[in-house]
Amino acid sequence: MITATNLSKIYGGTKVLNIDHLDIPTGESFGLVGNNGAGKTTFFSLLLDLIKPTTGNIFNHEITVSQSEDWKPFTASFIDESFLIGYLTPEEYFYFVGELRGANKADIDSFLANFEDFFHGEILGRKKYLRDLSKGNQKKVGIVAALIGNPKVVILDEPFANLDPTTQIRLKKIIKELTENRETTVLISSHDLIHVTEVCERIVVLDKGEPVKDIKTSEATLSELESYFSREVGATPVEEL
Repeated sequence: MITATNLSKIYGGTKVLNIDHLDIPTGESFGLVGNNGAGKTTFFSLLLDLIKPTTGNIFNHEITVSQSEDWKPFTASFIDESFLIGYLTPEEYFYFVGELRGANKADIDSFLANFEDFFHGEILGRKKYLRDLSKGNQKKVGIVAALIGNPKVVILDEPFANLDPTTQIRLKKIIKELTENRETTVLISSHDLIHVTEVCERIVVLDKGEPVKDIKTSEATLSELESYFSREVGATPVEEL
């Protein structure tokens, strides 16, 4: 369970995030959507202790994120290419992450074999540094590295951006498989309403830092989201659907 209580973040006098209470149950595939500046990345940054909250707390499996690092061994993420180490090759980076998570090279090689289709021959054995890969291929590396060690919580910010359609389809399959056992919680932020409705069983809409919709995904969800974002967005009470 991930819980946010009385959570806010203020920059320069402007409140960019304001969440009174939010629970994300273990095993849920959770989507966060909103326009630019809605607070999606701020929420993920707080969840990863990259920034400190102005008020309130986030609890990851009952651990206060801002006060302890005990959540880190079971939490993994890929936010952007700054999470990578540019002077390493993909293989070197995977082995580095594996070592941090108690896996040897043989374990990592076996693990990477599961992603041959996802890599599409563009990642392994190319003798390229991460900094020289395309944005899309950097994202492939970052996402797969986040899955090393079977984390309990996986956080992905805009995972479908910069990926070609075939890779997007393969990524959706990976995400769905992650939550099949109901033990791994996957949190995704995205501007792409189609992708997020296909892989997330629950979607929260942020507007100006506040949750304005909390939706259990159904066949009507995409139309509802498109209707919401097609009009001028204003702050409204949270709707439980």
